[in-house]
Amino acid sequence: MSLRLLHTSDWHLGQHFMGKTRQAEHQAFCAWLLEQVRQHAVDVLLIAGDLFDTGSPPSYAREQYYRLVVQLHEAGCSLVVLGGNHDSPAMLGESRSLLAQLGAQVVPGVAREPDDQVLLLNNRDGQPGAVLCAVPFIRPRDVLTSQAGQSAQDKQQNLQQAIAGHYRALYERALVYRTELGLELPIIASGHLTTVGASASESVREIYVGSLEAFPTNAFPPADYIALGHIHRPQKVAGFEHIRYSGSPIALSFDEARQQKEVLLLQFEAAALHTVTSLPVPVFQPLASLRGSLKELAAGIAKLAAQGTPERPVWLELQVNSDDYLSDLQGRINALCEGLPVEVLRIRRERGSNVASLTGEARETLDELGVEDVFNRRLQQEALDEEDIRRLQQLYRQVLEELPEGR
Repeated sequence: MSLRLLHTSDWHLGQHFMGKTRQAEHQAFCAWLLEQVRQHAVDVLLIAGDLFDTGSPPSYAREQYYRLVVQLHEAGCSLVVLGGNHDSPAMLGESRSLLAQLGAQVVPGVAREPDDQVLLLNNRDGQPGAVLCAVPFIRPRDVLTSQAGQSAQDKQQNLQQAIAGHYRALYERALVYRTELGLELPIIASGHLTTVGASASESVREIYVGSLEAFPTNAFPPADYIALGHIHRPQKVAGFEHIRYSGSPIALSFDEARQQKEVLLLQFEAAALHTVTSLPVPVFQPLASLRGSLKELAAGIAKLAAQGTPERPVWLELQVNSDDYLSDLQGRINALCEGLPVEVLRIRRERGSNVASLTGEARETLDELGVEDVFNRRLQQEALDEEDIRRLQQLYRQVLEELPEGR
């Protein structure tokens, strides 16, 4: 038996980036991805969480998703979608029965019946190719019962054990299922969480704060491949070839701008992982972050302008580190950019508070920010050190976790 699977994650369809929509980038990515599916005769596309950026994505983002399902079906490729911490289980789950008619399997959250998370993956010939332990983002309430009087350390240990137990139970069911089929098939597991040693970026929102900082690698089951999401930088985990984050397909923050984004093409042969091939994703919207004096920024902006066009200007973040005293900083930077295919989305002053400077109609509004984003914006206005900010963020998330669902 053989199977070709594309591992990807963290698309964040519907994201607004400092007032800018990512719709065109995501559309270009989907077109490129479909070409890879056809070129490499991919059997299954796996999206390991955070398909959408919010639990209530805009209509165009949903349309992109549904259109892709149809196009993958026409290309002979099955789809598996797992819920992430940004996704709404209710929203993802509402269309799962309909999408199943088009070869899409959706696991929006931890299922009541564990068997619903053990999926058979067929190749394009309809033959069994692998068994998937489909693990989405696990919320503490999915696997734990809250107990009064527990310390943060107790909560962390209990949640880690509960998640490890969930993986173990699914893996054991997968072994039984494989035996019942009478076939030697590889077992794949997934996850949407932070693992020990993973390198994140500023666009990754911490999860499990106060309960679980990072899941240990040795707590994963001995699956043939573990497809992870949540961390946006593509990477192996603890150096293992078979435990990987695919990363996000587009840069979701300025500190990701220099990353080479990718999707991972997996080839399974004879019940084992045969090869892992990185398919580099083209840059559909150039982003760049520059730091220096106005003179240094002028040279950097002129150089970066070569990457842009009038139709697709380079989005810039500028940090001024020696001319902070200038009161007309915005005007001076506008003069530097005049006539160039660049657009400044944010200006940071190295000393003092950050100044969000958006050109044209690029303005952040409350409906483009999540609740946690608003809270973090408020923290930035206070003279707090990093430890105080981290502690307040932890307390804030603990309060949210303890609220009844739906509040």
